[in-house]
Amino acid sequence: MMSTSPLAPADAGAPAAGTRPSLTVLSGFWPAATYAVARALLAADPALLLVRHDLAEVREGTVHRVVRDAAGVWEDERITLAHGCVSCTLREDVLPTLARLARAHPGRDLLLMLPEVVEPEAVAAACAHCLVDGTSLADLLRIDSYVTVVAAEHLLDGLASTDELRALGIQAADNDDRALADVVVRQIEYADTLVLWGDSPEGAYDTSRLAVLLERMTPWATLVSVQGDHVDAGELTRQLRGTGRHRPETPGVLARGLEGYSLGVHEPHPDCGVVSVVFRARRPFHPGRLHNVLEEVNAEIIRSRGHLWLASQPETVVAWEFAGGGLGLGSLGRWLAVLPDQHWDHVSDHRRLAAALDWDPYYGDRHQHLAFIGLDLDPADLHRTLSRCLLTDAELADGEETWRTYHDPFAGCFPLAGLDPTDTEGEPT
Repeated sequence: MMSTSPLAPADAGAPAAGTRPSLTVLSGFWPAATYAVARALLAADPALLLVRHDLAEVREGTVHRVVRDAAGVWEDERITLAHGCVSCTLREDVLPTLARLARAHPGRDLLLMLPEVVEPEAVAAACAHCLVDGTSLADLLRIDSYVTVVAAEHLLDGLASTDELRALGIQAADNDDRALADVVVRQIEYADTLVLWGDSPEGAYDTSRLAVLLERMTPWATLVSVQGDHVDAGELTRQLRGTGRHRPETPGVLARGLEGYSLGVHEPHPDCGVVSVVFRARRPFHPGRLHNVLEEVNAEIIRSRGHLWLASQPETVVAWEFAGGGLGLGSLGRWLAVLPDQHWDHVSDHRRLAAALDWDPYYGDRHQHLAFIGLDLDPADLHRTLSRCLLTDAELADGEETWRTYHDPFAGCFPLAGLDPTDTEGEPT
């Protein structure tokens, strides 16, 4: 549904290339902190327009949209959707609203504040692939940055939570089976800018520990800390807007390692108790031995992620994702080593380059690449545990045909039948 607001002239076309407004996407699971950042940005720039959507009634097919600037509310409307879900909200109202405002007010930058259960990567995908009245959103505005706000007083509880959104009554759709911790880590990891808002109730040391934790979780992002009772809105604006930090070509976090991007940093020495370990190996994992240690290796972990290969399923890139006490494993498609040469042209340049630079005569591009972040964990013990799961020299000598006969607790978990051979966008299950 398109708004009938008089602020949107019907014949407004795309702004000239040099006058496209800038869009900053603001996400965060704790709305009070996220909205505090939004208010500070509005206070520093009277021309900035804030767009918010309330999804409290989305499963009934209704969302509540508010557009405002520092002076007051411009629009306050309830919109009826064809289907009650987040993706419909993005396609049917969020993107059309941004396009309409960009056309009508090319001199005003936009700030999109996402509902707490929306992951910014979903917005990025919609902006990249959905047209509004036949026009790409990129032709109407410039996406400057994806900013995620985390509340210091709630962060650790959120990362450790085992609650599902459905149990909390805040699921985004009837089939939304995500966990709270999954949403929090995906909001954090997709961001190019993180704002640590407020102070930990445990004191200054714990606040510093949270900052280190965020830096270890997202070494690719810029961290901004805002503590104390007074906020310098002008300084915060300089830190968050006009940065040009968003890189649309950057892959999702699970595919980062395959594409040659950083998956994590190896910092085995504790900093405020935070330890980050990167495990890499060429040999495949024995499926039985790996299955037996899954609980052990994640016992002290806040977040782990990456990809691996199993001896019993040598064609499959297996995604690994742990948060909030739950481990998700899924398929990221096939290794390039098992693809016919003609299929290489269908994968990204980054994937081909990363594979070529690290190509092994025997293993090809197949390898283990996992990152673990936790508090007071023992990096040497973790490395030993995972190394014991790799095939031994004798097992390697048996060859791939023998590996495929191993008893595999993961059998049937990562189906490749019907999957595009170059697909690297699978989701863990």
